[in-house]
Amino acid sequence: MLIPSIDLMGGKIVQLVQGERKALEFDDFSTWIARFSDFPLVQLIDLDAAMGKGSNRELIRDFCAKLPCQVGGGIRSAAGARAALDWGAKKIIVGSSLITFCGQSGPTSGPVAVNLAFAQELSESIGPEQLVFAVDSRGGRVAIHGWKTITDIAPAAMVRQLEPFCSAFLYTHIDTEGLMRGIPLNIVAELRERTSRRLIVAGGISSQETIETLHSMGVDAVVGMAIYSGLLNIPAP
Repeated sequence: MLIPSIDLMGGKIVQLVQGERKALEFDDFSTWIARFSDFPLVQLIDLDAAMGKGSNRELIRDFCAKLPCQVGGGIRSAAGARAALDWGAKKIIVGSSLITFCGQSGPTSGPVAVNLAFAQELSESIGPEQLVFAVDSRGGRVAIHGWKTITDIAPAAMVRQLEPFCSAFLYTHIDTEGLMRGIPLNIVAELRERTSRRLIVAGGISSQETIETLHSMGVDAVVGMAIYSGLLNIPAP
């Protein structure tokens, strides 16, 4: 399945390359709402909230009222997850908060571990069927805090530990994100073998052929840059 992506920053829809350089931005929301209206699921990410630089809360509410969205970005508590559901989100994406710093160097540095206690709290409070756990990878290691902090945790290890607590994993291959050169299928295949949960992947997917290949593997594809740039045509509403 193709899942269109809407990334919000500074009150606009944007597309970033590898989470850093802004390549595209749009403020014609109605156009994209109309284009995505027939999709069963749309991915909606608040990049400002993810990076701790603000919030696009009202836009999130508006999009959720008009499109079936799985929402992520800055959700760091069960209360935050419930709030997004109250705004109309169909599913909640949680990422950085699933990693905890366990050393003495401070709350954002030092040794890390998968935060199983928080995952269990979310699962019991929200229900695993509404939870999508994000596993973002740069250089083969999980990246958090808006992809700025690289941990020593391997994506497959994170997936294995968190499987009991969610209904789906969202894997983003940061190394190819926004480049429209494709996603490494061997890495996707490895993750597909590691979990029985729904697997959604993102990062450079730019062709219908790749989407169909992923579908044959039992994997859904999130696409942003290729849609917004016009490289990948999607059906008109």
